[in-house]
Amino acid sequence: MAETFDLPSEHFGVIGSMRTVQSTYEDTLLDIARRANIGQNQMERVNPEVDRWIPGEGTLITVPSHYVLPRAERKGVVLNLPEMRMYYFPPKKPGQPAQVQTYPISIGRMDWATPLGMTKITSKTKDPSWRPTESIRREHAEKGDPLPRVVPAGPNNPLGAYAMRLSMPTYLIHGTNKPLGVGMRVSHGCIRMLPEDIEYLFSQLPVGTQVNIINQPVKAGWYGGKLYLEVHPGLEEYPNDRGAMVEAVMVALDDAMYRRSADLDNAVIDEAVDEQNGLPQVITIGG
Repeated sequence: MAETFDLPSEHFGVIGSMRTVQSTYEDTLLDIARRANIGQNQMERVNPEVDRWIPGEGTLITVPSHYVLPRAERKGVVLNLPEMRMYYFPPKKPGQPAQVQTYPISIGRMDWATPLGMTKITSKTKDPSWRPTESIRREHAEKGDPLPRVVPAGPNNPLGAYAMRLSMPTYLIHGTNKPLGVGMRVSHGCIRMLPEDIEYLFSQLPVGTQVNIINQPVKAGWYGGKLYLEVHPGLEEYPNDRGAMVEAVMVALDDAMYRRSADLDNAVIDEAVDEQNGLPQVITIGG
């Protein structure tokens, strides 16, 4: 289920750490990704030499459970679309440290892009029925896969066992009956979660919870005296060539270094922009 971390102070923005695991004979890379709460695309991106279906017994697998927090208010739910990851900041409990939970998500395909902006949860449903929009029914009909007007709850329901409606009309955060797609651009714009993740999250989020949907392929944050840079591939519907990514790096670094200066390693920054593997890299010199 969710990775949960104590939330660092407002001056720091890095959680988790990289780790490795050994695959067993029965494992696929996707099995390991699901157990580690990592999206499919991200797991493949950081293990490019590993066969996704037959990693082989004893293969060392990198688990990228190391994150720079997005530049956003640490409140409610933050969905960073290029990262395909959710951050939930639960209310602080008396006598306990503030925490953050993080989950992999799926987002809309380019032709059904998930919208950006501030929204909120307006309703919650267990065992929801699915009422596909006319445009979705038309798309399926054109592919020879007609849909009924209502798909009842059950194993064939694409919404899974839990759904939370957003104030953006027709958009939901929901489970799925195809968990292998989590961490990819496969939905019609809704946010999909692993079945076990949304089950854990569903009871925690009251109606009215703030949901902030952002586009940050580049994030920068401090941990101690080190500044980390994390770069993901940009979304296709927004400028994402190298020039756009360099500009996004400059914005992230300007924000991170607003009150604190440091000498930066430009070679590491260039490498992060070129690779776009989503791994936080230390970009300070001598810190």
